[in-house]
Amino acid sequence: MKPTSVPASPPATHDAGSPAPSPGAAGRIKTLVILGASGDLTGRLLLPGVARLIASGRAPGLTLLGAGSDDWTAGKWQERLTNSFADALTSEGASTADGIKELQRVQQGSSYQELDVTAKGALGGFLKNVQGPVALYFALPPAVSQKACEILVKSDLPAGTRLVMEKPFGSSTESAAKLNATLAKLVPEDHIHRIDHFLGKSTVLNIMGLRFANRLLEHSWNGEHIEKVEIVFDEPLTLENRARYYDHAGAGRDMIQSHLLQIMAIMAMEPPATLNEHDVRANIASVLRASTVGRGGSEDLADHSRRARYTAGTIGDRPVPAYVDETGVDPANDTETLAEVEVYINNWRWAGVPFILRSGKALGRSRKEAVVTFKPVPHLPVGFTGTDSPTRLHIGFGPATLSLDLDVNGPGDLFTLDRVQLGAELASDPLLPYGEVLDGVLSADPLLSVRGDTAEECWRIVEPAFAAWKSGEIPMEEYAAGSNGPANWTTSND
Repeated sequence: MKPTSVPASPPATHDAGSPAPSPGAAGRIKTLVILGASGDLTGRLLLPGVARLIASGRAPGLTLLGAGSDDWTAGKWQERLTNSFADALTSEGASTADGIKELQRVQQGSSYQELDVTAKGALGGFLKNVQGPVALYFALPPAVSQKACEILVKSDLPAGTRLVMEKPFGSSTESAAKLNATLAKLVPEDHIHRIDHFLGKSTVLNIMGLRFANRLLEHSWNGEHIEKVEIVFDEPLTLENRARYYDHAGAGRDMIQSHLLQIMAIMAMEPPATLNEHDVRANIASVLRASTVGRGGSEDLADHSRRARYTAGTIGDRPVPAYVDETGVDPANDTETLAEVEVYINNWRWAGVPFILRSGKALGRSRKEAVVTFKPVPHLPVGFTGTDSPTRLHIGFGPATLSLDLDVNGPGDLFTLDRVQLGAELASDPLLPYGEVLDGVLSADPLLSVRGDTAEECWRIVEPAFAAWKSGEIPMEEYAAGSNGPANWTTSND
């Protein structure tokens, strides 16, 4: 059964009782400066997202500037823009005629400058000639971003500057707190955008709309009715030339510490009074403060977290070497490529309900979804046959889908229960994930940005598990590339 979904009108993100800001409202970003503009992240993800946003007509009058450590000519920068913007010029449904003209204008007016952001006075001197308000995007390694911000002074920044930071936000609770303190000396918290592209507007609002607009679900959205919640991001991709970063991060730091904990908090939070960023982000923070891996004791970690690494195998028709044999990998780092933690939210609504967060690479299938498993009915009348399966709600993240697994009377023998799945497509935005989060940056709306205290809480939650992994207390398991993970690891779709 495939009912037609009706996209909801986009909700307001301003204070209740006050008029919504118009696209031309004071404070909208005039200039986007990308630091690390010659890097892989900028070309592969960031610039295509910027291009979709501009071509959709949502970034009028924007100026784009690039700066990086490489000695690039103007021609080299224009070549990068041409390659990164190509998809936006042809993407069906994402571009307007005026938007395409605007994208061409932005490219023609864009320039690149070689710049060492860690040299004292270099970044500040560059910014003095930039028209504000400015969004300063740090597409740089965290240590470089930290150093650059430490030598910046507030007077270097044009009025209204917003700082845009890529994950990971630090490498521990302590380092995240240090980075937050550095940023707070430069701009107010609501001018800091910690980017988590997994938290695109579609993802966040689809979850919130489903939960809070349906009495049937909100009534049962608690530990009295829900047995467990699984948030899974499994993918067949391997390292894809990212060993330099991934071999020091692993699946736990790359996905669970940031993306999946944030999704968990959105799914578990209390209903906010409005969709204003203050209400939404405060409720997200409340969930994270109440969360621990396991029941909170170190003796629980072995039972509530696990890790594994892929060995040689085949994904589709492609042979894949063992992770430790991949180019750029140091086996001494003991990096996991599949990780799972079981988080408990210690509040009234969720006491005793495990939230299982799992992410892995080089797996045999792509699976990106949250699965809510409801408890069985208290009593099934004697006389029914067939499988009494749990009711499960699936929320897909790519593509955005919704499905509900139910037991119903089967065809033929009405006493036999059969499983059916009701499905619908959820509202989506033609912008790429980076385009969605950048839309919030350029419109000066921090709703989709990670707040400073929650960035620290995410590290606090998982650090005990990471320490247990590093010490060897929790052994490294193995799975063949192209499989669904170790044989003893099961999820609700297995």
